[in-house]
Amino acid sequence: MGSFLSRLLGAPSDGSSESSRVQAFHSAPQWQLHFNTVKETSQLMVIDFAASWCGPCRMMEPAVNAMATQFADVEFAKIDVDELSDVAREFGVQAMPTFVLVKKGTEVDRIVGANKDELERKIQRHRALVAAS
Repeated sequence: MGSFLSRLLGAPSDGSSESSRVQAFHSAPQWQLHFNTVKETSQLMVIDFAASWCGPCRMMEPAVNAMATQFADVEFAKIDVDELSDVAREFGVQAMPTFVLVKKGTEVDRIVGANKDELERKIQRHRALVAAS
């Protein structure tokens, strides 16, 4: 439902592909609405903190889009640290890319750097915990 509300309020996609499940946020109110909705569920959310000028961020984009398709039960969000610097600061982001894994509004894991294998392992581990509970 969070995805529906965000789309209804005009949260744009990241533009990389029509079918991408990664939602890019360009305004703090849209982000906050979406985050508040998802944190009320036990669904795993992966927040990709990136910047348009960041080479490793661009390198990770296809892998993140593929994971978003592969893990349909996981919410994927993208935050441009230059556009939403307050959100990046709130999450303590100091390098890009940074992937923050969140459940029920609480950070459960973090990956700093362009390590797609580690990101995939951590997504699998934390989404499995949801299924087991």
